[in-house]
Amino acid sequence: MAAESDTTRAGGRNNSITIGGIEIKPGERRTIDVKGSKLYTHTPISMPVQVLCGRQHGPVLFVSAAIHGDEINGVEIIRRLLKVPALKRLKGTLLAVPVVNLHGFINQSRYLPDRRDLNRSFPGSQKGSLAGRLARLFMTEIVNQSTHGIDLHTGAIHRFNLPQIRANLDDDETMRMAKAFGTPVILNSELRDGSLREAASQKQVPILLYEAGEALRFDEFSIRGGVNGIIRVMRELGMLPTSRKAAPPEPVMARSSAWVRALQSGIFRAFVSEGERVSKDQTLLGVVSDPFGESEKEIWAPSSGIVIGLLKLPLVNEGDAVYHIAHFYRTDIAADRVETYQESLDADDYPYADQGLAI
Repeated sequence: MAAESDTTRAGGRNNSITIGGIEIKPGERRTIDVKGSKLYTHTPISMPVQVLCGRQHGPVLFVSAAIHGDEINGVEIIRRLLKVPALKRLKGTLLAVPVVNLHGFINQSRYLPDRRDLNRSFPGSQKGSLAGRLARLFMTEIVNQSTHGIDLHTGAIHRFNLPQIRANLDDDETMRMAKAFGTPVILNSELRDGSLREAASQKQVPILLYEAGEALRFDEFSIRGGVNGIIRVMRELGMLPTSRKAAPPEPVMARSSAWVRALQSGIFRAFVSEGERVSKDQTLLGVVSDPFGESEKEIWAPSSGIVIGLLKLPLVNEGDAVYHIAHFYRTDIAADRVETYQESLDADDYPYADQGLAI
């Protein structure tokens, strides 16, 4: 890492940082277009990065979105984050990358034009596929210069995710960030080969993955939770002044999770929403029937837990995943955390709504 990982250092002038060959000095805020590949029309394409270099020394945090080009909630989260007035008192450096996968974003597609998943292509290669080259560019320009990271995602198309953090909780610094983010649910998620999280961990950069909402849709609840969580992490790292408001309730950590699948093809009717508590063999999750209702299959909860993911498309094939259930030792506590979280984000005076930004 180019920057210190010790977040406890206070005072002292910050270091300048160079992104895309351009030096950003302490106290400066600039938008840099990091040059990437060209389209086959000969049109150049670049990755936009906004750099906020605080006057005082502190961590270097990157916040990225749209690694999957159709997961657009994070783009709005970063837009609102960059309007927060407290950033004028930033310690350290913030690297905001609202659109990593430009090709997918333009085409409203999860993937790159070569059908590769960018989040399975890290750390990438200068001589590899288009996905590999873009992954390498992001690693070189952003991750390798950071001390911490937050990557913003949503569910896949037609799949809604309850706001949740996925992270390697065996790492103490990652755990500290995860708790500070403030989502009601934290999943201890294993590192996947080729993922940004795996590549960052190999560089000893602790990183959180925020999952919320669904692809190609803005969800206000998920957006508010994302902005709120990033601000909390920045405060925890000493990048922003501490808040006088009470800390959120301690999040609950899921010991495991599993998808529930359709027993037959047909029309899916969901009876339980995301965030609800379910009980093994007692909660009727939904029904799949043919268009005439002559053949129906009930879907009962195979385990107790909280619904953290839900299929929104009512047309299913046999074996399609329809519900994602997280398992907890105390599902009652988990359900209470979800309710409290929802109430805090629904408040009329919520500071990170689009209508007003003040902290």
